[in-house]
Amino acid sequence: MGSIYDLKEKLSSKAYIGIFILRFFVGSRLLYGVIDNIISWERMIEFSGFLHINGFPFPVISAILSVYIQAIGGLLILIGYHIRLASLVLVINFVIAVLVHIRLGDSIEAMTPALAIVSCCFAFIFTGAGRISISKP
Repeated sequence: MGSIYDLKEKLSSKAYIGIFILRFFVGSRLLYGVIDNIISWERMIEFSGFLHINGFPFPVISAILSVYIQAIGGLLILIGYHIRLASLVLVINFVIAVLVHIRLGDSIEAMTPALAIVSCCFAFIFTGAGRISISKP
């Protein structure tokens, strides 16, 4: 029977599986979160209205930019291509989202989705996509 250290060594050698699972979750969540804005112009205009109320310049352009940053970034994370660059751009996008939450006085629970994306993207900047990706490790 193997020891706990054997198990630890075995799991450590499979860390790329954990990165893949995290990539799958983050990429899917990002795509799920913006698909309604992509397929419905009314939803995009609703989002731009939110940005307008919160003082963003060029709210329609800002909405489109944010939505497509999330969609393209989510897709790149999902497939594991240029994940560090995609993650860096997403960190910027979601730090802005967190700042808006703070300005609105939202609870930490309301900020958790944006904070989770920022945290995961920071991790991807350091880890890269892992072995299960279309990028070369």
